[in-house]
Amino acid sequence: MEFLKLFIVALMPVLKVLLITVLGTFLALDRFDILSRETARKNLNTIVFFVFAPALVCGSLAETVTSKSIVTLWFMPLNVLLTFIIGAALGWLVVKLMRVPHHLQGLVLGCCAAGNLGNLPLIIVPAVCKQTGNPFGDADICHRNGLAYASLSMAIGTIYIWSIVYNIVRIYSSKISNEVKVDNSMFSSNSTLENDPENISNDRSHNDHVKQFEIECTNSNGHVKVSKKEKIMKQVKVLAEKMKLKALFAPATIGALVGLLIGVVPIFRKMLIVNNAPLGVIQDSLVMVGDAGIPAMTLLVGANLIKGLKGLGKQVPIVVGIIVVRFIILPVIGIGIVKGAIHFGLIHPDPLYQFLLLLQFALPPAVALSTITQLFGVSEGECSVIMLATYSCAAFSLTLWSTFFMWLVL
Repeated sequence: MEFLKLFIVALMPVLKVLLITVLGTFLALDRFDILSRETARKNLNTIVFFVFAPALVCGSLAETVTSKSIVTLWFMPLNVLLTFIIGAALGWLVVKLMRVPHHLQGLVLGCCAAGNLGNLPLIIVPAVCKQTGNPFGDADICHRNGLAYASLSMAIGTIYIWSIVYNIVRIYSSKISNEVKVDNSMFSSNSTLENDPENISNDRSHNDHVKQFEIECTNSNGHVKVSKKEKIMKQVKVLAEKMKLKALFAPATIGALVGLLIGVVPIFRKMLIVNNAPLGVIQDSLVMVGDAGIPAMTLLVGANLIKGLKGLGKQVPIVVGIIVVRFIILPVIGIGIVKGAIHFGLIHPDPLYQFLLLLQFALPPAVALSTITQLFGVSEGECSVIMLATYSCAAFSLTLWSTFFMWLVL
């Protein structure tokens, strides 16, 4: 009977997400013509990326995270990082075992690495606290603490997603575009160089210049003299170009950093957060804008599922691999990690906090992946297929895992 009560408590928040997702799917039907057009979804994605997501992260963190809570919750960034590292490692195994096509490898790695650490915990954890008979004590205290934990989870996840997963997808998408460019350039060079003597002479002069450069750089023994400093600088330059450090500071990442700054620095809290704060209207406006982020992102998931219905049969092995990683292997590993941390006294004894740490291992792929693939214009259809399958399974697996996690921490 106790387990049945926990199951009902866990089911209600998942149903809320499912209902909003279904609404997004209906809005994407041609009959309604609201989110059915590609431009409409792309425009909403852009608004989410530049406006809703940073406002949501900034407003939630500024209100709920303090310097004291940061010290108490230090294990959460490590826990989230472990979900990304272990998920990416398991994703690499899926890529190798399933022989995933090159253009889908970045997407598969991203889906296995990044869970939905944003809107799902922010909906599920406070909603669990509001349920009658919730196992975490007083509803108001539970709701306040749950909001703080979920906000920090969302901020950390946002930083990792837009710094790690964003660059994984970007690197693989750039490899694809480079391969296309190489193929096109080879085709055009074969057709022009054979018939254009000017191109032949230019090519010869370029080869002569390279040979002259090689002679200047070699010593009497024929070995190239390159200092260690030059090698290191070259490697740093290549790494910076590959990472594109500007991409680390996506709008949501900047919002997370600003929110943490406001929450942690006392003078900023007094000006923006506390009762009768002189600049409190700014925080209120930010929260109002951010509140639109969760339903907008969830509606986009539902709208993008329409694409997934058309190509589900083609990607079954890949989808099965991702589902096994995210809903079976990762949660089991997560139980071992969190229970081990509790045993060694690394986590403070709050069942709600422990529940969220476990939940981070059992979430479906991040909604931001849909935004990222649309920003790069790569694997959008396949991403919709994966989202359709994983979020359909999440309605059942997330309810079962949430029930088991609540039973485990009490």
